[in-house]
Amino acid sequence: MGEQITTMCEQSTTMPHQSASYPSLRGKTVLISGGAEGIGAAAVELFCRQGSRVVFLDYATGPAGRLCERMAGIPGATQPTFMYCDLTELEQVRRCAHGTLERFGGVDVLINNAGAGGPEARVATSELTAESFEAAINANLRHQVFLTQAVAPSMMGRGSGSIINMGSISWRIPAAGLPVYAAAKAAVMGLTRAHAHEFGPRGVRVNSIMPGAIATQRQLDTVMTDEYRAQCLRAQALKRVLMPVEVARLMLFLASDDASAMTGGSHVVDGGWVGDT
Repeated sequence: MGEQITTMCEQSTTMPHQSASYPSLRGKTVLISGGAEGIGAAAVELFCRQGSRVVFLDYATGPAGRLCERMAGIPGATQPTFMYCDLTELEQVRRCAHGTLERFGGVDVLINNAGAGGPEARVATSELTAESFEAAINANLRHQVFLTQAVAPSMMGRGSGSIINMGSISWRIPAAGLPVYAAAKAAVMGLTRAHAHEFGPRGVRVNSIMPGAIATQRQLDTVMTDEYRAQCLRAQALKRVLMPVEVARLMLFLASDDASAMTGGSHVVDGGWVGDT
């Protein structure tokens, strides 16, 4: 079963015939954090297949290189630009954001995707230190704030733009054993709503996505044991594994003009685990 899911995960971004076409995304500049693997890599591929100009930030140089190589072999897709960035370091975040703005003259879509929900996030309250608390906030919330701070002014100056923040259902389940991760992801919803009202009068939309248990390769390698997978399937209305591309497809829609009246929302992709949006 594990090998079958791994194969599905590897193939999950290579299904263009199952993704809608959004003409409004052609030629748009899309900045994606954490784009080398998992949901982020699926988003990079799908936006490139739409004809967008994609820049993705990550510190995982190996997977980033392999993703760029794979994209070069896909007919009709644009070639993404990879920028090395440790998103827990604010100066690197700001430098990459400003470099993208200078190179492309602005950003049309910002996807704050990066986060850390693996074993490093699973720190019980009794074991928390000031350092582990700060690390979880930096990895899951702070870079969303400061990437948005760097990019939103150019969007507001143009009078349009779409920002998509990555949350999680972890604070809704609730998930035991990762309190700071859950708190950071809950804060993403508040940040999304606040920014939707702050930027909305200047034409910029802000939404968030709350995934459930998504079978990224990192999750498969670290936390998605047979026991955890069975627990997820019991909780979900859909009795199957959820793939990264299924979250990335929602990103396409929210970024496109088809979602022109949608802002301030937090959209659940969890196979029916929490049961509402």
